[in-house]
Amino acid sequence: MADSGSHSEDLVTVGRITAVYGVRGWVKVHSYTEPMDNILQFEQWWLRKPHGWEKVEVDRGKRHGKGLIVHIKGVDDRDLAGQFCQRDIAVGRNLMPPLEEGEYYWHQLEGLRVVSRFNGGDYDLGTVVRLMETGANDVLVVRGQDKRERLIPYLPGDYISDIDLASGVITVDWDPEF
Repeated sequence: MADSGSHSEDLVTVGRITAVYGVRGWVKVHSYTEPMDNILQFEQWWLRKPHGWEKVEVDRGKRHGKGLIVHIKGVDDRDLAGQFCQRDIAVGRNLMPPLEEGEYYWHQLEGLRVVSRFNGGDYDLGTVVRLMETGANDVLVVRGQDKRERLIPYLPGDYISDIDLASGVITVDWDPEF
């Protein structure tokens, strides 16, 4: 199962194994995909190790209660399954389904520079360090050079004016003092 040959820039984090489930090697999974069971369409997963990634094959998975449970091929007991808990799940970037125009994956927005054009000024607010799901809408977490974090609602047309992946810039209409 071990294979640390994948480069992390070719991978996209899509979830996390949280705990064992039962005694036959199943694990609970917290999926970052929408809808949550889209993660099950990927048969090969990369699990983060302290120094690199490990490739595993998923042979079964299903909804269970409010979450998902998954069986990793060759893992048939609780103790072995426990070795996979609390590890991020990633898949190859090239396996991500294409999106409609104007739609973006979170990993495409992370690391982009955020510039505010507020009241006619140009303000560099920093870079997107992560996104959060709040229920009402997603939120960009933007960290400036001064380490200050701003939470900007991801609402294209309201606060998000433009996203230019080629230049690596998100233009927003956001008060730099907020």
